[in-house]
Amino acid sequence: PLPTTNHPITHTHHAIRTFSQARRTGKFTLTLPQPLNTTKSTTLITGGTGTLGALVAEHLIARHDAAHLLLTSRRGPDAPGAQQLKEHLEGFGAQVTIAACDAADPDALAELLATIPDDHPLKTVIHAAGILDDAPLENQTPERLAAVFRPKVDAAWNLHEQTKNLDLDAFVLFSSAAGTLGNPGQANYAAANTYLDALAAHRHHTGLPATSIAWGLWEHTSAMTSALTTTDLARMKRSGVHPLSDEHGLALLDTALQLNEPHLVATPITAATTTHPSPLLRALAPQQRRTAATGASTTEGSNAKDLVAQLEELTTDKQHRFLLDLVQAHAAAVLGHSTAQTIAPERPFKDLGFDSLTAVELRNRITGATQLRLPPTLIFDHPSPTALAAELHARLAPAAGGSVPGILSELGGIEAALAAVSASDDERSAVTARLESLLRKWSVRVNEQADGTDTDLASATDDEIFDVIENEFGIS
Repeated sequence: PLPTTNHPITHTHHAIRTFSQARRTGKFTLTLPQPLNTTKSTTLITGGTGTLGALVAEHLIARHDAAHLLLTSRRGPDAPGAQQLKEHLEGFGAQVTIAACDAADPDALAELLATIPDDHPLKTVIHAAGILDDAPLENQTPERLAAVFRPKVDAAWNLHEQTKNLDLDAFVLFSSAAGTLGNPGQANYAAANTYLDALAAHRHHTGLPATSIAWGLWEHTSAMTSALTTTDLARMKRSGVHPLSDEHGLALLDTALQLNEPHLVATPITAATTTHPSPLLRALAPQQRRTAATGASTTEGSNAKDLVAQLEELTTDKQHRFLLDLVQAHAAAVLGHSTAQTIAPERPFKDLGFDSLTAVELRNRITGATQLRLPPTLIFDHPSPTALAAELHARLAPAAGGSVPGILSELGGIEAALAAVSASDDERSAVTARLESLLRKWSVRVNEQADGTDTDLASATDDEIFDVIENEFGIS
């Protein structure tokens, strides 16, 4: 069965099967897995001068007796540390060639593959190249997409096309868990890695060797992960996804090479995945009861009701203090602080250390605690803990002697439901009729109280009614 906690490899099937890769001989054969045959063949590693590529190269020599390695990168021997890497790896007895090659250029790749000698034919391909260009979805641009897609997608397709007629033992794509689980700010990177997963599935379907490993974060800092801050790492650990040690990651690589699965996710997970934005990881972890002050609950709906109930028992000043404490607690958790006292109420979120990604995480946590429909720009619209608490207070807290805020909170739930509904024509008409009735009754009461005239909606069309709802609630 699918693992629930602390399991290193998960995938979308219900069981893990151990088969060897089938060859293109007109039929598939299922046999015991065999180790890589790298002693008399060439192993190609794209991104080979990077941190992870170099780590894998050393492992293949030490663990799989790889004797002939071809490591490529955009700069090749001119890459920082390339000469030292070559000397280090050759110290283990292997023949190592470091070449400058843009694998996304089909001509350059073809020229490189032509240099591989016939007495040491290419048998193993490991595509480990890639770069990051993170940004929130609204800031993604064609340039950012191209920058990430070129070394991942274009290079992977060229490797597939130019090696599909070779008798390879392994074709390994280094993908990312961002494509399977999602990760804030990495829409371009997630899409590029999902392409690698799909390419592996395509090769697998046609009988070609293929393994796409969706890695989580490695402890070993690379050029791609060097920009991660302590806050970023703390946020990932809180979500239940922990970094891979070199030893653990390389052991998972060996395991993946033994499985006849085109797509595997390799990342340690824990019960803390209940706070992860991925529904897949949340489903793997046992549900835990949390309080509004810590940002979680047994169910989202009951949490919002409990919060409103708590506010009803407080005076206006204490309501604001309660909500400010809630904001400070969540802000401290997002930034990795041990206490909410480090979050100054009047200090702008930007000065506290929030960026676009942490801003989205704070919005998500506040949404989970309150069940209000809040925009991704929440902390930019309300730029300090005090300002944000005031906004929550206006939306949630019942006014003295009245129930209008409570009604508005209920309407917020209706708004969210209408925004998510996919209805047939009959269902749409039924919802419209009900809303029309409610609006008519409300208009009659308002006009009676104000001694004004009623607003006649009897002759309104369905589209006109929905226009009213969209204008009122901002539903698009």
